[in-house]
Amino acid sequence: MSYAGLRELCSSTAAELSCHGIGAADCIAIVLPNGPEMATSFVASASVTCAAPLNPAYTAAEFEFYLSDLQAKAIIVAANDDSPVREVASRVGVHVIELVTEAAGVAGQFDLDFGGMLETGATKVAGTADRALVLHTSGTTSRPKIVPLSQANLCASATHISQTLSLGADDRCLNIMPLFHIHGLIAGVLSSLYAGACVTCTPGFSAMKFFAWLEAAAPSWYTAVPTMHQAILDRAPRNEAVIARTKLRFIRSSSSSLPAQVMSRLEQTFSCPVVESYGMTEAAHQMTSNQLPPGLRKPGSVGSAAGPEVRLMDVSGKLIAAGEGEIVIRGPNVTDGYEANEKANADAFVADSDGGGDWFRTGDQGVFDDDGFLRISGRLKEIINRGGEKIAPREVDEVLMDHEAVGQVVTFAVPHPKLGEDIAAAVVLREGEEASERDLRDYAATRLAPFKVPRVIVFLDEIPKGATGKLQRIGLAEKLGLSWCKPCGQR
Repeated sequence: MSYAGLRELCSSTAAELSCHGIGAADCIAIVLPNGPEMATSFVASASVTCAAPLNPAYTAAEFEFYLSDLQAKAIIVAANDDSPVREVASRVGVHVIELVTEAAGVAGQFDLDFGGMLETGATKVAGTADRALVLHTSGTTSRPKIVPLSQANLCASATHISQTLSLGADDRCLNIMPLFHIHGLIAGVLSSLYAGACVTCTPGFSAMKFFAWLEAAAPSWYTAVPTMHQAILDRAPRNEAVIARTKLRFIRSSSSSLPAQVMSRLEQTFSCPVVESYGMTEAAHQMTSNQLPPGLRKPGSVGSAAGPEVRLMDVSGKLIAAGEGEIVIRGPNVTDGYEANEKANADAFVADSDGGGDWFRTGDQGVFDDDGFLRISGRLKEIINRGGEKIAPREVDEVLMDHEAVGQVVTFAVPHPKLGEDIAAAVVLREGEEASERDLRDYAATRLAPFKVPRVIVFLDEIPKGATGKLQRIGLAEKLGLSWCKPCGQR
């Protein structure tokens, strides 16, 4: 699809939605599989109303929650899709709009079938300050919160990412991220469109198909979460010929911590720099980023501010110039606040006397180095409190990842009858490697204080992940059935 074709599709879709009474004040949900039509329907819908992409894998109960919570006016579903969202939409009074495509049509081209929805006349289309996108937080420890992002928020973030990566018309992005998530929508799609570049939207991540896509699309870059990078590396030795023919300008990683060991293997395998960035939904994705050569990139760091202002705050709510603190941000890409959630907003935003606007509290803890590069020491909610001793899980991860037999690791808290919490680690061994729990505990003990050494290590074929491929610490003990029932710590 050309830019002229995309512009025409956006214009006609906007006119149709507006004619059917869907405008700036409304929300339209999108339940489509990954691919070009998901990308173009998002761009087209968000140009006139508020788009709310939902994970197609949700259950009926989840769809009912999200459609009701969003107060969606309509939902876009693929014409031949028998998703449970259809029955749910009918039950909760949300009109279904069918997206129709031609098998031999241009990538991303579609028509909308409004199925008898009344034409009520043109409505006000979205402006700069209106909502363009709403997404829910993960809801790991509480009810998911609605994050509204304005037209201005999305444009600012697309600009920041494009400038950080020096994107131009010659660039080609291979997007393997889900398009119901901020990472794929903004970093993969909108930053490319801002730059006048090309983006190839895959059906979703598949390590088996990645190298075929790499050869067919001939991208200059791709962006992914660390677990995807690791799966790609696992298959790299069988695809050396494709890699030799591929000329990636860089690889981007975001949405969770990239182990330094994985960064090194990626750079060696693909002979290009790896740029790790730090993002979250409330910031329309990017907040900080490492730099492309000749700039600095530091393994274990998420880089310097790359869009919004980024500072550190102490527990009293005071900005600090040095030392460790909570990461806070403000800027044109940051949401103005959660929707219909006064308590969450009171907790998340802190006023500043400088008149520059409120600071958003990310919930992450970090420290800046002398170059202004940020290192995240942990998620505040993930810090393990072992009898008063505070342990950052990422510190234990980094040590265990240096063991030659370890492919993946997630350190997490488990209940303890006396200490409150103790330390456990879920480990995936590299193919063909062996190690026992004692081996890894002894190894960790050479580099960690005794109270930081995991009390229990669980070996898994695969660590449970969220819908976007991120490894989940919170709730992992419960998922794995780990509970402490004896004072000695035996399970």
